Amino acid sequence: MSRLGKLPVILGSKVKAEFKNQLLTLKGPKGELSYLVPESIKLAISPEEIQVEVDFENSEMKMQGGTARSLIKNMVTGVTDGFKKQLELVGVGYRAQAQGQKLTLSLGYSHPVEYMLPAQVKGEVEANTKITLSSPDKQALGQVCAEIRSRRPPEPYKGKGILFAGEKIRRKAGKAGKGSK
Repeated sequence: MSRLGKLPVILGSKVKAEFKNQLLTLKGPKGELSYLVPESIKLAISPEEIQVEVDFENSEMKMQGGTARSLIKNMVTGVTDGFKKQLELVGVGYRAQAQGQKLTLSLGYSHPVEYMLPAQVKGEVEANTKITLSSPDKQALGQVCAEIRSRRPPEPYKGKGILFAGEKIRRKAGKAGKGSK
């Protein structure tokens, strides 16, 4: 099993942590994030680091402590550097436009698909087919990417759809011709 849950989360010089009523709030240059810490988990906060304190002999508590530490580490990374994901539109006539928090996608349907980005997620479109999404909240960013991708998932026969940057689609062979069984 991993023992990362016992390691402290190092706060950078730009990150301010506040813990009150089981609510951990981190503020940094990229934004502010909050996490409601479960009652069974205790945090020791100093200006340099956050230590998750649970009974690491109990397997249930060990899992909760490791999860809490990972979430806090992602929050620290998010408020200092932020997270980015890129999506690519593959298909003839597929394109995207960004206007503020609204993404307009042309995905081969008879109508354009409009998607409103949440306040924490910023979107940019390059060359009409590359969408770059950024956010300090890793979970919200992943959810937005999944929702956009669900509008036209990649299909295995022609390889068309919305893909993550660098993703390879396993292609399937088409229909066999006459005379084969």
